[in-house]
Amino acid sequence: MNTAHGRRAAYVAAPEHVKPDRLFDRDDEWAALGAFADDPTPAPRLGMVRGRPRQGKSLLLEAMARSTGGLYFCGQQATEAETLRRLRAEYERHAGAQPDGPAWQDWGQALDALFALGDDRPYLVVVDSFPALVRSSPTLPAALRAALHRLEVAPRTNRVRLVLSGETGPVMGRLFTVGSHLHALAGLRLEVRPLDYRRAARLWGLDDPELALLVHAVVGGTPAYRYDYVSEDAPRDLDDFDDWICRTVLSPRTPLFAEARHLVDEEVAQATPGICHSVLTALATGRTTQGEVATFLGQQLADVSRALTLLRDHGVLRSEPDGLRPAVTRHRITDQLLAFEHAVARPRRTELEQTDAASVWRAARDDFTAYVVEPQFGDVCRQWAARFAGPALLGADGPVTAVYGSPADPGEPDRPTGAPDATAAEVVVRSAGDTVGPPLALGLARWGTPMDAGHLERLRALAARSAEPARAAAGDVRLLLFGTRGFSDDLHAAADRGEVVLVDPPRLYAP
Repeated sequence: MNTAHGRRAAYVAAPEHVKPDRLFDRDDEWAALGAFADDPTPAPRLGMVRGRPRQGKSLLLEAMARSTGGLYFCGQQATEAETLRRLRAEYERHAGAQPDGPAWQDWGQALDALFALGDDRPYLVVVDSFPALVRSSPTLPAALRAALHRLEVAPRTNRVRLVLSGETGPVMGRLFTVGSHLHALAGLRLEVRPLDYRRAARLWGLDDPELALLVHAVVGGTPAYRYDYVSEDAPRDLDDFDDWICRTVLSPRTPLFAEARHLVDEEVAQATPGICHSVLTALATGRTTQGEVATFLGQQLADVSRALTLLRDHGVLRSEPDGLRPAVTRHRITDQLLAFEHAVARPRRTELEQTDAASVWRAARDDFTAYVVEPQFGDVCRQWAARFAGPALLGADGPVTAVYGSPADPGEPDRPTGAPDATAAEVVVRSAGDTVGPPLALGLARWGTPMDAGHLERLRALAARSAEPARAAAGDVRLLLFGTRGFSDDLHAAADRGEVVLVDPPRLYAP
């Protein structure tokens, strides 16, 4: 369902738009974009597409423009005059115009010419890397509003379908903000997100669930890493995983080695990369609250807050309330490669550039497990609970959310900051929109540790402290145990009695 100028209509993508094979997955995004491009409504329409780098936005948009015979233009860092010359050349190629007309003097003239392409039929015009254009032409959003207004007061025959696209950041964030003028006009608001852990396994061609979890902990669900950054090199099996790490993400000879640093230095924090890297290091090593980060870095809370806001605006991290203490806000790195970089590679970058990766990797293996694999396994377990388990299994009537939760009385006063909290629940499930009510379900997640009755008793005690006493006593709080090294006979018996749900890697990936 799309909205434009107060009217609603349902559209179906034209069947002739065949998604190219090189565009992995993205069926929903392709259908939504095709429906927008083919919308026959006799009025101009505006669409917005955003996402983190390397997710395939440009490939998606360029392929759709080619499929519809539309115009695709990618902005870059340049002066306004150079940009308008490049855009004019692309326009002339599409419109079949002779290159002897007067040069466009401003964005108003350019937009009027582009919009005129839709006078006869639905015409897709894609302006990619829109934030780069705004940096050199700050008045561009105002010129765009003015051009749309001129079409609004004209007879409603124009059917241009203009898509503005860019990486997640302040410029696209303002466009996506409810209440902004362009947001109100947008009939398509599409976010191209990383693939979830199940789709990422298919992307890398991995059938072994444990291997898929390990690879996901390093590179997540970013399609470009599979195809463009490691020359399609995927680990053959679990025995090949360590060698794969050494020949890809820890090898200075591969683009993946420098990608995480590039994402921060050039894509996120061009002016202040130092503190952003330090904040990411703190987060990657278990300091998840603003106070913990500030203490670790020896920085003022205000400086840390600014860095966290910048990283969050660029989609590098997310902030969410603690599942058992809603007043506590926890920050998590959303890009697995950035977490791997700051927990494992960055502290050892000099060694990696001077010695063989295998010896460095052997020394880093424990940090990898503690700071990368175990937190990412917990995140996958939360995704499974929120998206794949099904509400009925969790005692819910509808959609749910799942977050990390730590009790107010952790019982570990001597636990070092950043060390895993054995009393916390990696999975706290509530109905969507509820952040303070009693949890519907609680779960523990353990990587590499066989689970036994002691884990279930710990979970029951946590439920007794976290839920209403009557609900906890009645067993209304569903209990979940996630593990990769098996469950004891006592736990299997408890699962048969309906007292606990046991989830191993194959179940995480099961249909």
